[in-house]
Amino acid sequence: MIIATTENVAGREVTECLGQVFGVVVRSRGLGGNIIAGLRSIVGGEIKEYSALVEDTRRHAIDRLVMNASLMGADAVVMMRFDSGSIGQTMNEVVAYGTAVKLKPLE
Repeated sequence: MIIATTENVAGREVTECLGQVFGVVVRSRGLGGNIIAGLRSIVGGEIKEYSALVEDTRRHAIDRLVMNASLMGADAVVMMRFDSGSIGQTMNEVVAYGTAVKLKPLE
């Protein structure tokens, strides 16, 4: 499955637009991770526990996006973007979204 942040895929032509597609993941770091991250925030710098959480969550959201696009019969997802937000004080939501399309090689 091709995932592109652009409108077009090089060397391919969009033959059919199947509609919007998305992958949603909501995650929460456990109490231990929150305590360690809180201690790291005192001295400054990267908070690796949260960076890892967000990176893993984005990968999971893309996996769900691909699964949903495959179920629609798509060859690719174009104009893929991420959105994220907080739910309460302990949860993070990440959405990967785009347009599911059918492609063919350029002639």
